[in-house]
Amino acid sequence: MATQSTTEQVHDSDQGELKRAIGPRLLLFFIVGDIIGAGVFAITGDVAGEVGGVAWVPFLVAFAVAALTALSYLELVTKHPRAAGAALFVHKAFNVHFLTFIVAFAVVCSGITSASTSSGLVASNLLLGLDGLVGGVPTGDTATLLVALGFMVLLALVNLRGVGESVRFNVVLTSVVVLALGVIIAIGFWAMATDGDVGRVVVFESPGEKNVFAAITIATTVAFFAMVGFEDSVNMVEEVEDPGRTFPRVMLTGLGICAVIYVLVAITVVVVIPPGDITDPVNPEAGILLDVVRVGAPGLPIDDIFPFLTVFAVANTALINMLMASRLIYGMGKQDVLPRSLSAVLPGRRSPWAAILFTTALALGLITYVRLRSDSDVVVALAGTTGLLLLAVFTVVNIACLVLRRDTRTEPVFRAPTWVPYVGAATAAFLVGPWARNEDDHIQYSIAGVLLLIGVALWVLTWATNRGIRAQRTGFRDIDSLEEQ
Repeated sequence: MATQSTTEQVHDSDQGELKRAIGPRLLLFFIVGDIIGAGVFAITGDVAGEVGGVAWVPFLVAFAVAALTALSYLELVTKHPRAAGAALFVHKAFNVHFLTFIVAFAVVCSGITSASTSSGLVASNLLLGLDGLVGGVPTGDTATLLVALGFMVLLALVNLRGVGESVRFNVVLTSVVVLALGVIIAIGFWAMATDGDVGRVVVFESPGEKNVFAAITIATTVAFFAMVGFEDSVNMVEEVEDPGRTFPRVMLTGLGICAVIYVLVAITVVVVIPPGDITDPVNPEAGILLDVVRVGAPGLPIDDIFPFLTVFAVANTALINMLMASRLIYGMGKQDVLPRSLSAVLPGRRSPWAAILFTTALALGLITYVRLRSDSDVVVALAGTTGLLLLAVFTVVNIACLVLRRDTRTEPVFRAPTWVPYVGAATAAFLVGPWARNEDDHIQYSIAGVLLLIGVALWVLTWATNRGIRAQRTGFRDIDSLEEQ
């Protein structure tokens, strides 16, 4: 532990800084709400399909990997308490503008792929719920694609409306998430107390006769999608009361709460659903949790309500993701590392309309491309790409933490154990490799590569414009205010 530097104290006294209005309880609510979302609805069945009854183990391993990087984030955010997150830390460590850009754009792309995953879940559950209520509603691939695209357009309209309404609505949606998962866990406890096969939770099963290490590694990369989100809270640091004391305790508590919830949900799935049905849900796009309700509580009306609970819960994740992605694109356009036109805002609302349209267009194209590929699992491809991008970012952030330890001019309030950034970087980098994915899931590299190439092309275009027309260098002028508007 160390005290805050004089530099940071001076910053805290600046009149232009954000109001520190977020206390420990509100921060905990934000972190839990940000982590618990589309992940647990999207991929619990896929995790169980890789390892059988021990599906709770990959969630614990994913939690451990996330916790290591969270400790590095905590050291960095208490040393540099600004709202720009990973891009700021990498910029402070290496001062390579193009590397900073790649990290920032990778975070943008992770938000877009996560929101695209959520759009599919929303579409599938909405159509199934309506079909259960009124009947005759199409639930096939074409209908799901159209509704998913429509949902992304709706998110863009909400985003254009302004961030204020979005943040307030987040509280309601987070409550719906907790309610939906509470239903699942209650069904699990009821099954364990009656006729559920509790012995299944220690049975390892893997398709293709993979060994335990290989199967758990692959399942962990799938489960990792459910643990991301904690890094978004770093962007709230300038609005948190006493961040040096509050952030470490609350972030680790939030991660722990989410890990317990995910483990309980995974146990419920393997106890309630027969082994042969876990990898074959009634509607793969809607996820296995809907089947848990159907099988575990067939006589309750919650069976008809649950798809709509899932819609609200997953919509929360998508909204946060697209808000974050559009604001980062806006910030990079404003600083002339992306075309300046992307920083355009609506005159009245002050919403970054150009950045919103750009990120929405990427999401629409991504959803259409993946869904039209008949040989790919949509949820695994998009969720896995989110995890891939963030694991790569986490690798660089852990290395940045090691580099910034050499700078003693500003000391962190919280210091992670010496070994944490080393192990955090190594584990995150290991899970980036092709050995951590099934061969069918290597499409994730193609998706991530295309998205990053779009960013690089825009950087090159901006560089040429800046050099040829404005006679200026291309680089971040004020990385601290990357997401400010």
